[in-house]
This record gives sequence, C-alpha cells and structure tokens, in this order.
Amino acid sequence: MKNKYWGGVIALLILAFVNVQCDSSVRFIGDTLEEGFKSPPKGANPGVYWYFMDGNLSKEGITKDLESMVQVGISHAIFLEVNAGVPRGKVDMLSPEWMDIFKHMVSESERLGVRLSIATGPGWAGTGGPWVDVEESMQHLVASTVVVNASDISGVILPKPVARKRFYGDFVFTPEQRKDWENFYEDVAVLAFPTPEGDETIVDTDEKALYGRHPFSSMFGVKQFLPTSASYPEAEGSVVNPADMIDLTSRLRADGSIEGTLPEGRWTIMRFGVRNTGAVTSPAPAPGLGFETDKMDTTAISHHLNNFVGEIFRYAGFQKRTSRSPYGGLAMLHFDSWEMGSQNWTSKFREEFKQRRKYDPQPFYPAYTGVIVGSRELTERFLWDLRKTIQELILENHLGYIRQYAHEYGLGLSIEPYDMTPVADLELAAAADVPMCEFWRAGFGFNTTFSLMEATSVAHLKGQPVVPAESFTALNDGWDLYPGQLKNQTDWALASGVNRMMFHTFVHQCFPDSVKPGMTMGGIGVQWNRNQTWWEMSKAYHDYLSRSQFLLQQGRTVSDILYFCPEGNPHVFKAPVSAYNKPDSAYDVLYIHANTTFEKRSASENQDVNILPDKRGYAFDACPPSLLYKATVKDGRIIFPSGAEYSILVLPNWETMTPDILKKNKRVGNRWSHSCRYAT
Repeated sequence: MKNKYWGGVIALLILAFVNVQCDSSVRFIGDTLEEGFKSPPKGANPGVYWYFMDGNLSKEGITKDLESMVQVGISHAIFLEVNAGVPRGKVDMLSPEWMDIFKHMVSESERLGVRLSIATGPGWAGTGGPWVDVEESMQHLVASTVVVNASDISGVILPKPVARKRFYGDFVFTPEQRKDWENFYEDVAVLAFPTPEGDETIVDTDEKALYGRHPFSSMFGVKQFLPTSASYPEAEGSVVNPADMIDLTSRLRADGSIEGTLPEGRWTIMRFGVRNTGAVTSPAPAPGLGFETDKMDTTAISHHLNNFVGEIFRYAGFQKRTSRSPYGGLAMLHFDSWEMGSQNWTSKFREEFKQRRKYDPQPFYPAYTGVIVGSRELTERFLWDLRKTIQELILENHLGYIRQYAHEYGLGLSIEPYDMTPVADLELAAAADVPMCEFWRAGFGFNTTFSLMEATSVAHLKGQPVVPAESFTALNDGWDLYPGQLKNQTDWALASGVNRMMFHTFVHQCFPDSVKPGMTMGGIGVQWNRNQTWWEMSKAYHDYLSRSQFLLQQGRTVSDILYFCPEGNPHVFKAPVSAYNKPDSAYDVLYIHANTTFEKRSASENQDVNILPDKRGYAFDACPPSLLYKATVKDGRIIFPSGAEYSILVLPNWETMTPDILKKNKRVGNRWSHSCRYAT
C-alpha cells in the first residue's frame, strides 16, 4: 500500500506513547492475578478448529478427541463438517444417526469442559444448504441489450439475460442444482434510451456493481478498496439522459417480444432480470450441498437457520445457554471467512434503496453494466449508493438476524470478517460479538496478516477482551511440524493482539487407534491432533499459551493512535507501511487463484516468507465509520463507550467524505485542545 493512502496525521495531542498494557480495570489483581497466571482458567486456554470429514464420524472417536484436548490444555473447539476430497463416510449430515452423534458430542463437551462453536451452515463458509429454494438464494441483476433503428418495435425479441459465471466454477452443482441455476429467472424491468454516439463506459463495473469480489488474501491484484474521487472527467457523447429513458416493462410479452413504438432514432433497449449467482455451500459435505441464502433478506436466513441450526438444537435438546450452564458445551455460532462472493439484488431491493437513499434506482439500472447515466460523476455516486445499500442490508438483515438468533439461545456470534466480502471488513467485524482473525503458517499459505489488525481493532473499540485467531493454517504442511517451530510466529501473534489461538486443524479421528496417522484434511492445515507423535508433550506449549493469553485478556488494551477507515465498501483495512518496521508485503507467499489478469506466485519464489510485520514502536487501532459515531472527546482524548481512548487520529488522504461523517469529525476535532486539520 502506498503512503499517500494515509496522507497524514491529525496531530491533536501528543502524550507519552505506550504499547499494549493492562490498566487498573483488570478483573484479576494482586494475588488473584498471580494465581490466574499459575493456574489459568479455561477461558485462557487455546482451542482448535475441529474438522469432520464428510460422514466420517464416531461417538468413540469424539470422546477420545475431546479427552485428548483436555489432557493437553485445550478448552475450545469450532465444529465444522466439510468435503475436502476425503472419501465419504457412512453417516449423512443431519440424518438421525448424525443427530445422535452430535447430541453425544454436546454431552461430552459439557462433561469435559470444552466450549463448542458450531458453524452457521454446512462447510466452513456461509449460510445455505439443500433446503434453500432458488427463490431465496443469492441473486444478481443481469441484463441483455438490443439496439434498434426503427420506431416500430413490435416483434423485437429481447433475449433473457444470462447468469454470470461463478468464481469457483460450476463443478460443485448437483444435477438438480445446475437445472435450478440455469432455469431460475425473473423479469425486473425493460428500459429504452437513445443510443449514445460515444462508447465510453464506467470502468471496473463488475466490482463496483458487486457482481463479484475476488479473494483478497489468495489472488494477486485484488483491490484493497474501490477509490473515489471528488471530480470526474466529462464523457461527451457517451451519457444517457435519465429524462429520455422510457419504461417499457409493461410492454414485455412472455416470449420476450415487446410491442408498441418509440420516437424516431437509434434506441438501446435493455431487459433486466434476476438470476441466481451460483453460490453454493462450500466445501460442504454432500448432504449439505445447496444454494447460499439471500444475504439481504431476513425471511431467507430465518428459513435457513430453522432448517439447519434449529433442527440440530431441537434434536440435541438444547434450549438455551445460561449463567448456570457448565463452561463446556454449545456457546457460539460461528461465521467463518466470507467466501461465497457477492450479490447485488434481492426481491425488495428497489423499495429498500428508495427508503434509504431517497431516490429511485430504476433509471440507473443500466449503470450495473457500465452505461453512464446523467454524468460520469452521477453514475459513480449511484454505484457508491448501491454498494452502501447492499452493505446495510447484509449487516442488518443477515448478520444482524443471525446474531439475534444466537442471542435467543444464549449464544454469541463469532465472525471472520474478510475475504470475498462485499462489506467493509471492519464493519463486518463490528457486527460480531467476537471478531476473529486468521494467520497462516509462514511459508505455507496466504497472507492474512491484515485480518489481525482488523479483528483486534474492533475488539479493542468494543471492549471485547478475547480475540481468537484461526492459527497456523497451512497448505501441504505434512507431518514435520512441532510446537518449537511455531514459537517465533506464536509470539508475533500474541504481540499483535491475538489472545486465543485456535489451531487449524484438529481433524476428528473416527478410526480405531490402530490406524495411524489417521484421518486428515488432505493437504489443508497443520496436523494438530491426538495422533501426532508429540501430542502428549504439547501440554507445556499449551500451558505457555494459556498463561500468556490469560494476562493478555486482562484489563484494556491501550493504544495512542487511531486510524479512521474510509467510508465505502468493500474495504480491507491496512495501516500505512510507515506504521510497521517491516512491510507486510514481504509475507505475500502464495496466490493460487490465477486467471488471465492475475498472476500466480509460489512460496518458493519468495525469499522473505518468514518476515512478519511488527508495529513500529507505537500501538494503534483502526476504526470503521459506524463506531466513530459512538466516540466522544474528553480531556483531549477520543473516548469510546468501552473505555478505549486515543490521543491521535489519522484520517486517510481521500477527496471524499459524506456530510454525516464530516460533521462527526468536525465535532470531534473542535473539542480537542489542539487545532484539528488535515495533513497533506
């Protein structure tokens, strides 16, 4: 990232700079703190991603897995069942036998004191399944275009718009799902306008209209954010005047023909309709394979949760977690990294847009395809409003609903707020009870170090004392790893704000103990399970983690610098290079999703794979716009309701800012004891 992104600092009050420390608000003091260090509570213990390979489950293996975790000091597990290419087992997900095994798992986790999280859907990412009807799945607004030179348009055939291609391809469809994907279509509008003489269009429309969002962590060249401008060049001869647009929707016949006439001249007619995005649960076990739910509709997510989580809870007899519940057992719903891509339509989108943005989006539908409507600036503003509306609907109607659903059962919601998300990462993190992050074993995967800054920042701003991390994820790691090899990266993660390691991965060992090395997740993850030769000796390492994490979970993190993350989505927050003693670009080790525009690079070509970015002397956090609204100023410091406070605010050197956030920054700046100005 270039330094110009962060144009400078609002230098308001420079106090003594400190790194992370514990203040007087710690929950353990004096002898109690010392005792907690000597014998950490379960909440300080590390955890694991507990992966089950499609249908390969056994009660005996579950009991042995949990007992082996407890024996070496592990007290947390995220339950996920996936299809990672391992041959399928005999226990179908959600079958009566599977339900009985899951009930046993909950009972055993309560007995042994292991706290469980369960995914919000089959696989490791998303919310969906075979119970999701295509009408309640993720949707795109798509268009077909016909240009006519005659005023009489009777008999002109407008072809049905085709669906967009999936980022991951269509190989995961079942035959029935492929048929639904191909056949599902609903008309939305037919619009006609005089064909412009010029051929200029809006660039990067697929990104700006959220037809897709490529994985930032694993594809080279994916934009960190979509830049905005305070001024745009004119597009003479290429602009469609909204006043000249004619709505032909009522003239469309079932066969795709239209009737009637248009004024003399050359006209462009666009037929807009809805198609399924092709997003399916991935990599879900075969019985859990299905469409992803509409991420902007509460009815869709309600149906999904009732058919998945609700069914599991009902069979297991789980009613609600309370203060009297044991430490172990079900405690959290988990939404893993966002990998289902984006959608840009839902059944009530036009009404929601009108209500939130105060104008009708229909005349701007051609902008979805890059057509310039009104002016280049007006079109870019519409696309910004489009993305903002989508973000609001996802946060409110999807994640907000999931969080409310979890709370009704006395559970929390943890979220890994990245990777192919159309929502700004920090805003997605703020929607969680427990924001999570992820880092890969250096040299064996992708660069997700940015996620540590995102999750720890939001946790600090909200006063969330625990910051879990999916830890040491790897590709083709093999069995050569042992804890001593991870010590340096462990300490780096702890110093970066992580205080609950969740090792990726502990694969459920369903086979008899005589089968070694046992079940794996193929080439994914480090082998952190009871079949490791050093497993019984790992308690010392886990104890070291528990003591460190116990101390790091106390009190309140203190930082001096607060970076304000710009408005707009999608957006991955990364502090300027000058904030680190080493650029995190040195950690970019592997990109596997290659196409004609994105280059592929292997870890062996990077000579600095073990370089990890450390903050340059001063602690800092990042703040999304939604949380800045909650800040006040007292005694020259920005203060949040959680108690987090900062002495310096850094604004990005952007040309644009909405009036509301500008007013907030002005109010905050006016109450500082020193002058407030944008640095250049």
